Amino acid sequence: MSDDDDTLKPNGSAYTLSQISQYLSYIGLDESYHPSSSPVLDVTYITTIFQAQLASFPYENLSIHYNPVHRIILDPQRLFAKLITTPKRGRGGYCMELSIFFSHILRALGFSQIHYSGVRNRNRTNGIPQGNYNGYVHLVNIVTLPNTNTQYVLDAGFGGDGPTFPLPLTEHTIHHNSIGTQEIRYIRDWLPDQRFRDESRGALKHWVYEYRNSPDKPWNSYYAFVPEHEFTELDLENLNVYLSECKRNHQTYTILVIRFLRDEETRKIRGKVMMVQGEVKQNLGGRTELVKVCKTEEERTATLKDLFGVELTDEEKGAIRGWASELKG
Repeated sequence: MSDDDDTLKPNGSAYTLSQISQYLSYIGLDESYHPSSSPVLDVTYITTIFQAQLASFPYENLSIHYNPVHRIILDPQRLFAKLITTPKRGRGGYCMELSIFFSHILRALGFSQIHYSGVRNRNRTNGIPQGNYNGYVHLVNIVTLPNTNTQYVLDAGFGGDGPTFPLPLTEHTIHHNSIGTQEIRYIRDWLPDQRFRDESRGALKHWVYEYRNSPDKPWNSYYAFVPEHEFTELDLENLNVYLSECKRNHQTYTILVIRFLRDEETRKIRGKVMMVQGEVKQNLGGRTELVKVCKTEEERTATLKDLFGVELTDEEKGAIRGWASELKG
């Protein structure tokens, strides 16, 4: 290891090359993926990194609930400590945490053309997105690979319904989303309540992330964004305060955990296991099945460890007492 490994932070990343070595070891990739080995930063490379990221760090909002201060800190070094350097407890994060963390990882790996885009989600009823698009409550990373003009969207924090590979920003191209028969695509369209639509004066349509669970089903949309509208980490801090601290937001009263499962030989995503409050479900090939219903905190924290690999400290377990999401049996 050279001195530069402990000091150099490429492309404005918060992380050093030494931290990248720790990251690669954590996600199960060897030093051939390290910048010092001069890997080709192509689609194959970034897909391998992205799928290892998804499988290694679950989507989870536990730091809102099992936390004495019930607050999420987005400082990149705090995120690195939570996800990598503290004793391995299987922790992940929710969208703001995972996407900011992954952005700094990608920059340190050598991707210089990368920015955040704010995302408008739709609310779900019985798991199905419906109605109008909300204000900005999510974000994605948009990356242009070296020596290409193609942009790829890397959504490291949407949970079980997000793309399981870097999704090229091309319209109407249909992709299989790894698990079962679900297909996904992007289209460009105006949002229903979007009033300024004069493209000759700079009005921009949104890119809409759509899905259908099989080729014979109709398309439906999860979220929409404008890639040209870059968000900064200060913008994301404002969103973070609302999402993690406003009592009207579902994140503050509902525990959500989603872990992607990866085939160890192919390194491809093969399924997912999910927890919503006390209900645990899994999907190993297109069909979602109920696995368990936790009725007490003791059951839930044990299930987090056994099925999700997430181990909470005694202090964290005690912090949920009296909180809206506590299971009381």
